[in-house]
Amino acid sequence: MSATGKKVVDVAFKAGKSIDWEGMAKLMVSDEARKEFATLRRTFDEVNTALQTKFSQEPEPIDWEYYRKGIGPRLVDMYKEAYESVEIPKYVDNVTPQYKPKFDALLVELKEAEEKSLKESERLEKEIAEVQELKKKISTMTADEYFDKHPEVKKKFDDEIRNDYWGY
Repeated sequence: MSATGKKVVDVAFKAGKSIDWEGMAKLMVSDEARKEFATLRRTFDEVNTALQTKFSQEPEPIDWEYYRKGIGPRLVDMYKEAYESVEIPKYVDNVTPQYKPKFDALLVELKEAEEKSLKESERLEKEIAEVQELKKKISTMTADEYFDKHPEVKKKFDDEIRNDYWGY
């Protein structure tokens, strides 16, 4: 196998080990997302397996003598010479250097968005807890207790009463 082929297989294998599939699966909320995620994981595993099996093995050497006996030495020697003269060019990666800075910038942007999302999620969790607490207490709560927790509503009512605005 060529050095490039081995490198591809090694990178794919390491990538598969470093992915936290269970952690990502916990983030899926809808059934459709879970199905798509399962399909993605299965496809990734299939490609990774194919890379490890097909490209990690060295090709079997050609038995030129066997073909010389069956076909004839002149034709086989011609094919052997042509086969050995084939040079597979080394892959030169010109794409990664162009996109690496863009990818790194996206990763930074992703981290910022993640932090922002986590903060917003915390805020929403607190708000949900407050609403659930209010829902439990609403039947026994007095107006003064409600106004103590929501002074902006009290101010709005006081302003409407002061300005003699009764909503009609």
